[in-house]
Amino acid sequence: MKENMEDRIKRIHKNSAIVDAHFDLLMDVADKREYGHRKVIETSYLPGFIEGGVNIVVSSIFIESVFLPEMALRKAMNQISSLYAEIDESPDKMMICRSCDDIFKALEERKIGFILSFEGVEPLYNDLSLLRVFYELGVRIVGLVWSRRNFAGDGSYFSNVREGKKGGITNFGVQLIEEAERLGMLIDVSHLNDEGFWDVMELAKKPVIASHSNCRSIANTMRNLTDAQIKALAQKGGVIGINASNMLTSCREEDGDTEHLIDHVDHIVKLVGYEHVGLGFDFCDDFMKYFSEDTLAAMPCKPFDVLKGHKSIEQLTRGLMKRGYKDDEIEMIYGKNFLRIYKEVLK
Repeated sequence: MKENMEDRIKRIHKNSAIVDAHFDLLMDVADKREYGHRKVIETSYLPGFIEGGVNIVVSSIFIESVFLPEMALRKAMNQISSLYAEIDESPDKMMICRSCDDIFKALEERKIGFILSFEGVEPLYNDLSLLRVFYELGVRIVGLVWSRRNFAGDGSYFSNVREGKKGGITNFGVQLIEEAERLGMLIDVSHLNDEGFWDVMELAKKPVIASHSNCRSIANTMRNLTDAQIKALAQKGGVIGINASNMLTSCREEDGDTEHLIDHVDHIVKLVGYEHVGLGFDFCDDFMKYFSEDTLAAMPCKPFDVLKGHKSIEQLTRGLMKRGYKDDEIEMIYGKNFLRIYKEVLK
């Protein structure tokens, strides 16, 4: 008897390794713990992970601009500490992954495995020696910038802003990339401006990822990748995690939906193959509470997630199947592609 679509979906979500390559989890967890909450991940996030079949979550260290520069290091340490505390409180449900062996252990034991990443290296300031400290604490992915300038390079803004002459990767950024690759850390180009992206393509010796970026030819924002950039990243063996933000999915707010998100998957697959697509949802709906009304009003359009959290990943799976994607292709997109990179680079 031919397996129906819903059974196929359940089988894929039960048996596959599903990796979300970018989630701003720790800022929220650290904040709630400061107010006395405990088991934040287990109570607020774990149900969604389980419902969506998510196994591995790359949890970013993100520092809000208001805390820069003086409190960047402290905030980063607070976020990492909060994850360790959460794991101590729920050791049977989650673990930190420092290596591929840890990742496969998490999969085998059916725990949520967390990989730590930088979303901007502001916590380092311009002190390269701190990179080794963060490595020892478990950070394995280095997103060089957020959408602002730091000592490593310039970020790409979501829309045009007044600025002076743009720069690429700085001298500090060059040293940072070299040291990160030596340690066994993965370089992430999401949020870099175009100048910095092409510098990384020349500087990096190992595969590079764009953990949460879409296609600029579909949604024309500097945060997305051009076709030339997608091809260059694929040539280095990299993977692009599709981003569920409406601002990166479509130029029109009314087109912010799952179907238009899948258009980005289709575009990357047609350009370079499904081996170079992953998931990097960057879910933000739950974090809008941290933005003031003035900040939200200044944004080019109202930000929202086109896929409503990890619990809704089956909706994406259904859409991919309707577009003709085979089960093994979906499994590659959902986790195997990023796992391939992690196995090659992380140590």
